[in-house]
Amino acid sequence: MFDDAITLNSGEDDYVHRWIDGSPIDIPVGKVVCVGRNYADHARELGNEVPDSPILFMKPATALASLHEPVVIPKEQGPVHHEVEMVVLIGKRIRKETDLENIRFSIAAYGVGLDLTLRELQNQLKEKGHPWERAKAFDGAAPVSGFIDARGISVRQNLDVTLEINDEVKQHGHTGLMLFPTFELLAEISQTFTLEPGDVVFTGTPAGVGPLNSGDKFTARLGNIIQVFGSIA
Repeated sequence: MFDDAITLNSGEDDYVHRWIDGSPIDIPVGKVVCVGRNYADHARELGNEVPDSPILFMKPATALASLHEPVVIPKEQGPVHHEVEMVVLIGKRIRKETDLENIRFSIAAYGVGLDLTLRELQNQLKEKGHPWERAKAFDGAAPVSGFIDARGISVRQNLDVTLEINDEVKQHGHTGLMLFPTFELLAEISQTFTLEPGDVVFTGTPAGVGPLNSGDKFTARLGNIIQVFGSIA
């Protein structure tokens, strides 16, 4: 199901959700809910404790961008780190839900994305006890691939999540290593934040995060269902 030569930019500046073939998805663009430290090895590599409940933060819709277009990173604000993640597109409202079957049928599609992070700035904000938004929620901080219909995809199976930069594997894990699996994670999120159609959930990143540089070429993969060849502007 790889499609290496698609173009997901319609020529407009505004991001829209799209299927992997480039056609638009008839669903609005909503908020981005992110999960921190959902892989134990990533928590440890940054010197953080492994959490016993999901660490949640949000990005606005303006953080969304197409991973199939050159990824624009902030200049002169310190290193921008890559965090490759499986991404979930919500298709039906999820509010204070506990039934995992209802959760499953509320997912419209799956994709792969990069949670871009201004790492030095994030560390400075954390030291001061300040929120992370300046380091995590800037415009274009959540580039995502086109999406694959959730029907027929079982995330109970282990899906590899991989990022190569300049032909070198930088991050590799699989969804079976997530501390909080997909359906349980969405149920937990819905106890605090209602998930609306068009919202996107970033499910956490494996170890190996590091800096991106202008001119880098990357390949982001989700199992054998999505593969994106991209570049950093």
